[in-house]
Amino acid sequence: MMLAKPKLGVFKFSSCDGCQLSILDAERELLALLDKVDLAEFLEASSARMDPPYDLALVEGSISTQEEVERIVRIRKESKILVSIGACATAGGLQALRNWSKLGLLESAVYPEPKVARALEMAFPVSDFVAVDFELRGCPVNKAQLLQFLATVLRGAKPRLPRNAVCFECKRAGNACLVVAGGTPCLGPVTSAGCGAMCPSYGRGCFGCFGPSNDVNLDSYASWLEAHGVEHSLVESLVKGANSQSTEFRRWLEKHG
Repeated sequence: MMLAKPKLGVFKFSSCDGCQLSILDAERELLALLDKVDLAEFLEASSARMDPPYDLALVEGSISTQEEVERIVRIRKESKILVSIGACATAGGLQALRNWSKLGLLESAVYPEPKVARALEMAFPVSDFVAVDFELRGCPVNKAQLLQFLATVLRGAKPRLPRNAVCFECKRAGNACLVVAGGTPCLGPVTSAGCGAMCPSYGRGCFGCFGPSNDVNLDSYASWLEAHGVEHSLVESLVKGANSQSTEFRRWLEKHG
């Protein structure tokens, strides 16, 4: 059970800040939340800080440097509940695309003096280094899902997070299936719900922002797409996105990429 006024910390690692901005985008709901918690640290919103321990820590971003390895271990020790938020924290994010290449080649292409870079050879999800109590997926995390999660945790209840496919959200929204009706490549059948079928609702195929759904069979679905005229390279580029280091997507890429 949470304390009457728990301490909440929001921490950034290697990321674009998009998930923290999703929190700030809550606006009025965020003000109500601040009546229920002490905001111990959230540098995107305030320079004020409170000393640990924290009752609840939200962590955005992948672990991409040795300093970040040491910092996430420390935050884990200081936090009762640690939650990774967004694709970077849960699956390495877009910066983990370097995991499919050689870091030296990328450093030479980006930096005039590559030796200034201090990155790890690969980018990792938070769970590769510390125990994570809950994961909120998405690129960025869904604001409504995050608020519902926080409300549930603050009541001392166990959150229930969706892992069914985006196709369920398409059906609820009344969308015609882009794959069946128009032949549009879409990862909806193998991607976890949570976005409200945002891309399919605007006529675009799902990009897999919320990572693999439960009981995903990517081998079968990718073969079906290719049998219906979708080039393998396009399927590969869809899977090799923000969640390419999630277990199911990574295994498929290692086998077929």
